[in-house]
Amino acid sequence: MDNYQIVDNQQQPDPRQVPRNLVTITQIVYLLHGISIILGVFSGASIATAFVFGWPSIIAVIINYVKRSDVQGTYLASHFTWQIRTFWYAFLWIILVWLVGFVLAFILVGLAVWLIGFIILGIWVCYRIIRGWMRLSDGLPMPIY
Repeated sequence: MDNYQIVDNQQQPDPRQVPRNLVTITQIVYLLHGISIILGVFSGASIATAFVFGWPSIIAVIINYVKRSDVQGTYLASHFTWQIRTFWYAFLWIILVWLVGFVLAFILVGLAVWLIGFIILGIWVCYRIIRGWMRLSDGLPMPIY
């Protein structure tokens, strides 16, 4: 009974089947997001706000939307979805943290909500970009959830 072979239903993509220029574009998008993160660390902005409102990330998301049809059917499509979702989820969370912090500012805890919210959001953005870039480097798709 212990001689059964384990069957994996997930097929690993073959990175050699994807045009190299599309992989390069995906790396450039991760690089642009990374530049926004670095700008957030070394400027007066938070990581999250630099990520969403910084020119490098805005350019990256435009590239995602322009090139999205070119990567359909490849493992890079999952990276494009990952990058786009990271941007828009960060944008929505920034609005939510700001609104909750604004409302709670009247009872003097708004500043704490902003501080903690933007720190957690910055860590989450860093995690998403680093994880995606590492999986791209390994030629692996991103899980989409």
